[in-house]
Amino acid sequence: MTSKLRELIQQLGEAIHESVIESEQIAGVVQDIRRHGFDVLLMLEATIGLNEVATKETEDAEPGTEGGVEGAPFTKNDVNFLRSLRISVEGEDEEDDAAENDEAQAG
Repeated sequence: MTSKLRELIQQLGEAIHESVIESEQIAGVVQDIRRHGFDVLLMLEATIGLNEVATKETEDAEPGTEGGVEGAPFTKNDVNFLRSLRISVEGEDEEDDAAENDEAQAG
């Protein structure tokens, strides 16, 4: 994943976050829930799928990025970065859960 693509995904995560916290409709419903005596913890999960589009623009991509993202596994740093934005990567959670279960059983 190129640094520009990572930056764009981060911007997307920030835009989603800003949209939620600035929503008057969400704020109104949260206030209504609080008036009924409850505290609100709102957690949203976003899944972002990327599919490379074969165009002249992608042919002119940075050297070393041929083949694009499609089919290429995310590096551990990519997954950690996406998780920092609270974005899950399909297939990664199952692998991590299995590894954590193996560690727990060994310890």
